Amino acid sequence: MLLDKLAFTENKYEELSVKISDPSIMANQAEWRKLCKEHAELEIIVTAYRNYKQTIEDLEANKEMLSEESDPEMKEMLHEEINELKAREEELEKEIQILLLPKDPNDDKNVFVEIRGGAGGDEAALFAANLFRMYTRYAENNRWTVELMSANETGIGGFKEVVFMIKGQGAYSKLKYESGVHRVQRVPDTESSGRIHTSTTTVAVLPEVDDVEIEINEKDIKFDVFRASGNGGQCVNTTDSAVRLTHMPTGIVISCQDEKSQLKNKEKAMKVLRARLFEQAEAERNAGIAEDRKSQVGTGDRSERIRTYNYPQGRITDHRIGLTLYKLEQFLNGDIDEVINALIAADQAEKMKAMGNTEN
Repeated sequence: MLLDKLAFTENKYEELSVKISDPSIMANQAEWRKLCKEHAELEIIVTAYRNYKQTIEDLEANKEMLSEESDPEMKEMLHEEINELKAREEELEKEIQILLLPKDPNDDKNVFVEIRGGAGGDEAALFAANLFRMYTRYAENNRWTVELMSANETGIGGFKEVVFMIKGQGAYSKLKYESGVHRVQRVPDTESSGRIHTSTTTVAVLPEVDDVEIEINEKDIKFDVFRASGNGGQCVNTTDSAVRLTHMPTGIVISCQDEKSQLKNKEKAMKVLRARLFEQAEAERNAGIAEDRKSQVGTGDRSERIRTYNYPQGRITDHRIGLTLYKLEQFLNGDIDEVINALIAADQAEKMKAMGNTEN
């Protein structure tokens, strides 16, 4: 079954190799780019499959030589090579199984990240600022760019709400696991008795959506303009550049005031609205699937407590996979790959299990 699927993939890859070299197809740039993208995605699988086939051939050849060999030293060397090739065969099998898993069509997209202070008042808002800094640092580590969409500051360095965009290859594939409730346990600066407080902050990660994916009727939107508040310079604070839009059918309200231009703020607000509507449609579509799925990894449920940040112990615990690390400072400085990679591995294992059940 697996080998048939791989052989089919290799044939498709070879057909695409011919097509993307065809001048008549290259003349249609949109079609050519689409085929090139598909070709590049299949190339990773085909390369692994060809390495797998070569490993099998080498393994069979070494076994044959071993059966005919009488020299003890040569036999020992062949045994070592056979063991290495068997280990390589197992590695490639696992790699290929992961590569053949259904791909999330949003994985390569840029993302909108929305962080909101939850239970805990000022302390929750301060933690929202900590998370904003953490994701900004993580983006910098990956050479992604961060663009602020809107922010509602508290005046003491926290955020009641902050919305920003992260642009970069594979941003959604890594950050989609961050949606949910993040809980912090620490002693607030204002707490004289040294008592630990528990606060929560919600995070939502939404993929950027193209105009063609979500169609919005302008008649369904109410636009209001107002004077921006907070930092931003004299121009921002003396003109009605800030925009608030209300999507009447859903009641979604979005404000953008980061830009000096009213038009640019409107464009940003529309981008966020499109992402929110897409998320809503996806949630409805996946409702039935989510009920059947035991694992909570990657469900993106904002009501779910996904992680605890315990300052006194320097501990981070991701509750979905039961992973605890004692590296809080590094984590909040953007070194979050260990948890992200563990979440990806857990998600892949769950999908492989589901795929195995379907095939049986």
